[in-house]
Amino acid sequence: MRILGIESSCDETAVAIYDSAAGIIAEAVDSQIATHAKFGGVVPEIASREHLQVLPKLAGSVLQEAACDWSDIDAIAVTAGPGLMGALLVGVTFARSVGLVNAIPVLPIHHMEGHLFAPGLSPEGLPPFPFMSLLVSGGHTLLIRVDGLGQYKVVGQTIDDAAGECFDKTARVLGLPYPGGPEIARLAKLGDAARFKFPRPMLNKDNVNFSFSGLKTAVMYAAKDCGAFNDQTKADLAACTELAIADVLVKKAIKACLQEDVKSLVIAGGVAANVTLRSMLDKETSKHQLNLYVPSPAYCTDNAAMIAYAGFLRFKGGSAAISDDWDANPRWKLQELRPA
Repeated sequence: MRILGIESSCDETAVAIYDSAAGIIAEAVDSQIATHAKFGGVVPEIASREHLQVLPKLAGSVLQEAACDWSDIDAIAVTAGPGLMGALLVGVTFARSVGLVNAIPVLPIHHMEGHLFAPGLSPEGLPPFPFMSLLVSGGHTLLIRVDGLGQYKVVGQTIDDAAGECFDKTARVLGLPYPGGPEIARLAKLGDAARFKFPRPMLNKDNVNFSFSGLKTAVMYAAKDCGAFNDQTKADLAACTELAIADVLVKKAIKACLQEDVKSLVIAGGVAANVTLRSMLDKETSKHQLNLYVPSPAYCTDNAAMIAYAGFLRFKGGSAAISDDWDANPRWKLQELRPA
């Protein structure tokens, strides 16, 4: 069985083919980072235009790499939400058009469900159900108990800023380019993570919710009050911010696993590529005898491989029989998904 996945929810155009016997056999990603960097963030209209120009060529190149054509594809899986409406529509319209012409079923895939199951692309595969997922990105910070495909319980979430958003806003304070998360991580390697004592919001609360607005404000004041705002100070601020965010994410994730009595933790989303976070999670999960599942860095950020794989799971579970009465939904909630 071969599933072609399409991702166009934000600023990356991606296409991949998942083969049930061989895994990912072809994939390609076209990043718009350089295009949006000059604006300091994603411009939705530009993102949509870029997707429109790139997607057909990308799909053709992936099919060529896999040495197959549309007749070899059993289903098309496309990100239908959440995300930028215009960007989503480009992917959905292309998928439906190709599906109609070639009589291929098209499956709407939730972007976050793709992230949840991204570890299934690794040699270790997915952990047994139930497992806890820490999903951290620019727009989301969630702790989700996963009992099966489409069976999700959000046990913790941010009450204000997402972790990735805190990274991005800190980067702007430090005068770093977009996207901020990787730039903070790069600079943090040169800094002293003990110089500034930043707060760990909500760390001592009984629940496993998050709050990063107070940390963001603390960084702004520290940058203003530190005197000489030189390269070393910027590196120290980056290191202290990274440590504070990672500390909160790790401790809340461990607490969620213990409260829900699950033995495995999955991390997913763009922030999951952060080396400091991965290292701290590895140490703490070992201490608490939990199993840690981490996608490769390439599958932490937005990609079509995870969409193709989620599409395979859905298709195998019978989602091809679901009505065609769906469309791009920029506010699609994870809890609205049906079990497979």
